[in-house]
Amino acid sequence: MFISGANSTYGNELYLQDLTKPNAPIIPIQSNTDNTTYPVYITNESLILQTDKDAPNTKLVIVPISSPEQKNWKDFVAEKPEVMSASSAGDAIFCTYLKDAISKVEQYDLSGKKIRDIDLPGLGDASGFGGKETDKEVFYTFRSYTQPATIYKMNIAAGNSEVYKKPEIKFNGAEYESKQVFYTSKDGTRIPMMITHKKGIKLDGNNPTLLYGYGGFSSSLTPYFSTSNIILLENGGVFATANLRGGGEYGEKWHLAGTKLNKQNVFDDFKAAAAYLVDNKYTSKEKLAIQGESNGGLLIGATITQDPGICKVAFPFVGVLDMLRYHKFTAGAGWAYDYGTADDSKEMFEYLRKYSPVHNVKEAEYPATLVMTADHDDRVVPAHSFKFTAALQEKAKGNNPRIIRIDTKAGHGTMSLKQRIETETDKWAFMFYNMKIEPK
Repeated sequence: MFISGANSTYGNELYLQDLTKPNAPIIPIQSNTDNTTYPVYITNESLILQTDKDAPNTKLVIVPISSPEQKNWKDFVAEKPEVMSASSAGDAIFCTYLKDAISKVEQYDLSGKKIRDIDLPGLGDASGFGGKETDKEVFYTFRSYTQPATIYKMNIAAGNSEVYKKPEIKFNGAEYESKQVFYTSKDGTRIPMMITHKKGIKLDGNNPTLLYGYGGFSSSLTPYFSTSNIILLENGGVFATANLRGGGEYGEKWHLAGTKLNKQNVFDDFKAAAAYLVDNKYTSKEKLAIQGESNGGLLIGATITQDPGICKVAFPFVGVLDMLRYHKFTAGAGWAYDYGTADDSKEMFEYLRKYSPVHNVKEAEYPATLVMTADHDDRVVPAHSFKFTAALQEKAKGNNPRIIRIDTKAGHGTMSLKQRIETETDKWAFMFYNMKIEPK
């Protein structure tokens, strides 16, 4: 039995107990939360663990069960430039790497020898590759911005895959393309972004575009399929996702570059993404919408308070918007590793106050802004959205609407299918209306 304990969004303690022996002691494998470590495979004598100790992009180590102290750890699959996550099935270990936020998968045997690169259907996100030691086949899911999540079955020994189950959707992904570009942020950092649209689209600056971002908590924004986004794509629109600092796309260094006193990097990365889309004629400021949820809601709030003219429409959803008091409510204290708190120091207080959306609404003409929250959101309490909306309605100039939409009997992004459909309907209607577009 493995026991993992954590008190923040990063790092864990890890313990082991032999359940074949009555009253066996609980043995520490990692007795502090300085790193993240978890088991991948178990033999009679050894453990294979994934860890980011001395390896920010993570690696695999092999550990004797009889003496699992860190001094006895030996590299099994060494760290690479790409971030890795591992799983096992049959007699194989599967390492999934993020190469510029795109999945690539390698198969290893139980001696740590590489067997093959897994042939994936295209540029996208692959996950799964987990099963029992006796399995001869393994299942995985592949998805992209133009292909819905499809389950594949792979023969572990041969390495060949076949479609196991694919959803039936009235959408021809072959008519659309998704490509990766790189742009430069304010401090010269190279940032990847995926841009999806119909093939042959005219780059005349007139395409309705939604730019999405997150940038926090080491969360990687990898390709995904959204039936809701079909509405935008079929109306000649562009969907773009920027892989901002603060995420996990390039490991812990990338994450830390968007935390605490580095948080402004995230907003600068996002603003540079918007500028790239405008400069390269994908869209214009009058046809650009920006969206983020939770920590991404903070991103949108900070972006429009720092640069009110950046876009036509803004969607700060279930956002963390009061940065001076976020840690006083529900789960907020657990986010201190990323944000720091106003109680930490005078320097941290001043830094948070400088970008806190609630505290930086000024007299300006803001984009048409639709704030969304839910009355039962006990992660990011609705008060954040209430206060931010009130500040916008008090101080914003011009005729752009500043409104809030509050779901009832819903939580932090958790809602019924009916509510989800209504939410997405209102989002697209708000965007198209304010861009003066009549959707098909």
